Amino acid sequence: MTGAATAGLSGDIRTQLVLASASPRRLDLLAQIGVVPDAVDPADIDETPGKAEQPHLYAARMAAEKAQAVATRRPGCLILSGDTVVAAGRRILPKAESEAEARACLDVLSGRRHRVLSAVTLIDAKGQARHKLSTSIVTFKRLHPDEIAAYLASGEWQGKAGGYAIQGLAAGLIRALQGSHSGVVGLPLYETRALLRASGYPCG
Repeated sequence: MTGAATAGLSGDIRTQLVLASASPRRLDLLAQIGVVPDAVDPADIDETPGKAEQPHLYAARMAAEKAQAVATRRPGCLILSGDTVVAAGRRILPKAESEAEARACLDVLSGRRHRVLSAVTLIDAKGQARHKLSTSIVTFKRLHPDEIAAYLASGEWQGKAGGYAIQGLAAGLIRALQGSHSGVVGLPLYETRALLRASGYPCG
């Protein structure tokens, strides 16, 4: 679908919405509030944290830079991006790309609380950027080595921040959650809906 606007069923014209993410989880979450992007255009940017960069600043920067990267090639569209960071204290845990990396994350998270910072940026058709940040506190049970081994064998950790996915088997290992479940999954829906509505985009 091309062009800067789309006609709805009622004949109204709305600005096209582009999701600057390849995450299928974010698409599923948007569908929960009745939002289907007109296009998916993942941003390809350097996601290396800055030296001593604080986790909440890193999450906000990543969301903003992803949105801006896509906005430059899709003028006149609404650009929605998000970034989710798992932080143990001031330490930013990686998006696990290997079993050893996932194991190291789970060892750190076992039996303790950690923060999940989920940032959202929306750039409107005029180029104005709006930002929101959701902070959640997640507490894992103390993990037995057999539980870690079983979770690693599931493969759910692959590419996940902090080496786990709350929407999968890890839900049975999490003792408490304070904050936004959708934010921990990858896109805080309350904040996302607020940004979309502020831009005039219709959503549930």
